[in-house]
Amino acid sequence: MDDVKIAVIGLPEKWSSEVLADAVFDKTGFRLIVDISQVILDLETQSLHYKEYNLCEFDALIVKKISATYSPNTLDRLELLRVAENAGVRVFSGAENILRLVDRLSCTVTLGNADIPMPPTRVTENMEKAIATVKEFGEAVFKPLYSTKARGMCVIKYKDGLKKVKDEIIAFQANNPMMYIQKKMELGGQDLGLVFLKGRYLGAYARVSKNNAWNTTINSGGSYASANPSDDIIALATKAQALFDMDFTTVDVAETESCAIVFEVSAFGGFRGAKEGIGINVAELYVEHVLQALKN
Repeated sequence: MDDVKIAVIGLPEKWSSEVLADAVFDKTGFRLIVDISQVILDLETQSLHYKEYNLCEFDALIVKKISATYSPNTLDRLELLRVAENAGVRVFSGAENILRLVDRLSCTVTLGNADIPMPPTRVTENMEKAIATVKEFGEAVFKPLYSTKARGMCVIKYKDGLKKVKDEIIAFQANNPMMYIQKKMELGGQDLGLVFLKGRYLGAYARVSKNNAWNTTINSGGSYASANPSDDIIALATKAQALFDMDFTTVDVAETESCAIVFEVSAFGGFRGAKEGIGINVAELYVEHVLQALKN
């Protein structure tokens, strides 16, 4: 389909964005990674300009990364893509669908409303309620509403004493007025990423922690491995991702002693986990999906 023009919304020189752009080039002969921080919206002409291109004239935009880290600014960048959608450009995944996942609280509320099992969670701006939650949980993970790969998260332990607990909460709340607090779960040193392409389950990988780190992220030294989740876990993840109608996503699931729990549905999904853990070239499959959707 040499006449199709598809751009990747991503981060130049970052592995997943480059791999996806390569896959687009292999299928279409055109290659462009758009750093959305350099895009200008002209509301008068309803155009989105990046370098010499008007993104509103493309056939499709595939969103791999909108920013290196999540923040409310990420939401603003996604709003720009709604202009392209209004012009008839297909955006994968849809801007509004991604918007519902970038904010951790929005994702959590949607999952909770659908009775998806999650770790015990409290959300509050009240200091005393936060302290009471740490006491109740014993160990609590405080999570920013906008973060990836456990950035900005911290574990606060009630056994460390009330003064330290309060000091640590004050430090966290300085940058996070709305405090998202989850009970620290015993996960056996790993959790799972289940990979979906437009609702179709492709496989699963495990993230394995290193040196007993409390989280399994690659940023904390974790590594990828293959995984074979049970049918029940696959069904749980399938139900969770279906709430968001993403073209591509991963669902973070962990097994506890009593049940499987969902941590989140990813706004962008993990290409590297699928590659290293399962041996799947998700970029190629994703581009094939986009081209097929453009035909329909």
